[in-house]
Amino acid sequence: MLPQEDRSTRSQLLQMLKTQGNCSTSDMAKAMGITEMAVRRHIQTMERDGLIRSSLVRQAMGRPSYRYSLTEQADDLFPKNYPQLTLDLLSELEGQPGGSEIIDRMFEGRRDKLETRYRDRMQDLTLEERVAELAAIQNTGGYMTDWAPDADEPGAYKLYEYNCPVAQVANRYRQACHCERQLFERLLDAEVERTECLADGGQRCTYAIRKNQASLPQR
Repeated sequence: MLPQEDRSTRSQLLQMLKTQGNCSTSDMAKAMGITEMAVRRHIQTMERDGLIRSSLVRQAMGRPSYRYSLTEQADDLFPKNYPQLTLDLLSELEGQPGGSEIIDRMFEGRRDKLETRYRDRMQDLTLEERVAELAAIQNTGGYMTDWAPDADEPGAYKLYEYNCPVAQVANRYRQACHCERQLFERLLDAEVERTECLADGGQRCTYAIRKNQASLPQR
């Protein structure tokens, strides 16, 4: 972890590049009242982290110089208000004739696209392997997911999500939760029951996963 002073300097450099665009080490050093060597040290770290990029600028006279700008990845460090924008747009649509049905279809369409995107990753896997793969997919999406065999039911599993990146939307439009459970059922080819939900005030989203009864051998 960076010392507090280093974090502050790094934040100021990022802010400067955000507001002023391309800057040289000399520009940044003069604006911040620190040495160019100190600026270069931070630049090396931020380049390594994928936050800034350099470009070589040739001049009519003198040596070429490097100028620095932010990458697309760095843009994620600055405040965003996507959830509120999404809620405002959905609310506006909801107020239109047939809006509620359109919203339902939008969530269902997203479910279907995610199923298509990830279906091949589930091919030829056991149920346990599919659960593990689903947890990896959800972790990539920021859901802080974990899973384990169900201690009370052999052959069954529990999947836990400790974070919901779409929580503000899901709290108001529960179609997000319903479609997520349906997506899990399709990807896992299993019965999926949500037994705890962050949107209902739970500490996490918990899913109980069992083999499809239709696929079990009949006695």
